[in-house]
Amino acid sequence: MKTYAGIPEENASLENSKVMLVTVPYDGTSTWGKGADKGPELFLNASENMELYDIETQTEPYLEGVYLAGEVSENSTPEAMTEAVYQKTKELLNNDGKLFTLFGGEHSVSIGSIRAVGEKFENLTVLQLDAHTDLRPEFHGSTSNHACAVFEANQKHNLVQVGIRSMDIEEAEYLPEGRVFFAHEIANNENWVNDVLEKVSGNVYITIDLDAFDPSICPSTGTPEPGGLQWYPTLELLKKVFEKCNVVAFDIVELMDSPMAKPSAFLAAKLYYKMLAYYHINQD
Repeated sequence: MKTYAGIPEENASLENSKVMLVTVPYDGTSTWGKGADKGPELFLNASENMELYDIETQTEPYLEGVYLAGEVSENSTPEAMTEAVYQKTKELLNNDGKLFTLFGGEHSVSIGSIRAVGEKFENLTVLQLDAHTDLRPEFHGSTSNHACAVFEANQKHNLVQVGIRSMDIEEAEYLPEGRVFFAHEIANNENWVNDVLEKVSGNVYITIDLDAFDPSICPSTGTPEPGGLQWYPTLELLKKVFEKCNVVAFDIVELMDSPMAKPSAFLAAKLYYKMLAYYHINQD
């Protein structure tokens, strides 16, 4: 039996796990760097090669259990993929008291999971860490394109965007007013983490496009943009969000296969595990 991070089977069953992990190896609409469909496999392989003790929190998050809930492999059309992720998420959310997590794939995989989580939890804030706004109503003839990843979330929920440094002019009209933290502003604002926290409340879905990080620490993404977030300030933000709010789900997307994929895959693995650590220490 394959388990997350190679953890013992007793920590990997649905009954014994407080966390559920779905993978969506989809890369149907990306337009430049291809290979995000290999992201989940790279992430899981890297996870098997990291230490399972978290120094900062002095915990071993895997002891709370992580259930590998299978993969969504539907890829006939972007819309069919979105519906399949939505149905899978909805099904897993019936397991009350467990954290839903997803690893993509390109960012379009988040549309279906945010939709399902938003139906279950009221007053939802979607916290998006990303280089790109992803606010196009449709792109290349589809509303389920990666460039539309949070358009629906912005219509329905409280969207907060962090790390943005690339967008099309048509997206400007859709920006959530007062809730966009551009990378160039973050760079000159020592208080940016607290400023973000003021906009995030209640039930929270965190969606992290790995291109939010600076390419110097995470180069293997589809569209790496200069001037991105750094490791420790990002962890500080995430830790405080878990402390302040009720994080009900999160996803990590856009890890891409490349000749230099290992450092990015390991960053993704550590990031996911860190988020589990922050989640668990705030549940006790």
